[in-house]
Amino acid sequence: MQRTRIAIFEDNNDLRDSLAMIIESVPAFELTGSFSNAQRLDMKMKESRPDVVLMDINMPGMTGIDAVIQIHEHYPDTKIVMQTVFEDDDKVFASLCAGASGYLLKKTPPARLIECLREAMNGGAPMSPEVASRVVSLFRTIRPPAKADYQLTPHEVRLLKLLVEGHSHKTAAAELRSSVNTIGFHMRNIYRKLQVHSKSEAVVKALRHGLV
Repeated sequence: MQRTRIAIFEDNNDLRDSLAMIIESVPAFELTGSFSNAQRLDMKMKESRPDVVLMDINMPGMTGIDAVIQIHEHYPDTKIVMQTVFEDDDKVFASLCAGASGYLLKKTPPARLIECLREAMNGGAPMSPEVASRVVSLFRTIRPPAKADYQLTPHEVRLLKLLVEGHSHKTAAAELRSSVNTIGFHMRNIYRKLQVHSKSEAVVKALRHGLV
C-alpha cells in the first residue's frame, strides 16, 4: 500500500516533534519532511515531495500564507492544511484564497488531526468547527457581485451547498443518497464550470458569488 507523504512546517520545536510523532504513529502515513521555517521552500518541497503539507501560519521569514501561494503555484496537486492558534478572519480568508485545502486550530486533538489529513488527501476541506462557522459568516457578510451564470445544475448546487456546510465527499454522498464515485464525477464538473482546482476554491467562489 502506497503511504501518504506528509511534510510539516512549524517553528515551535516541541509542537513540531509532537506532530511528527502523531504522523509517524499512522501506518498509512510517511513523514518525509519536518521543517522549522519555509525558507528555501522549493528545495524543501523537492526534498520531501509531500502529498499533504501541514503548514503553520506564523513563521520567521516567509509566512505560512506566502508559502501556500508558492506551493499552490508550483505544486498544485499538493494538499495544504493550515494550522495555527489564530482564529481571526483575515488569516482564515487569506489562507483559503491562497489555495489551502483546510484550516485547523493547533488545539485540534490528535485523532481529529489524523482524520483531517486523510480528508484533505481525499479531496476534502477539513476545518475546525470554530473556523468553519467564521468562514460562512465572513463570506455572507461580503456583498457578492452580480451572480454569474456558471450553468450549474440543481444537483451541483445542492452538492456545493453541502460542501459549504463542511461536508466531505463521503458525507455529501450519504446526504444525497449517492456513491462517492458519483460525487467525484459531479465535483469534476463543478471544478470545470467554476474554473477552480480544489474544494476550498469551489467553496470560496460559491460564497463570493452567492451561488448557494
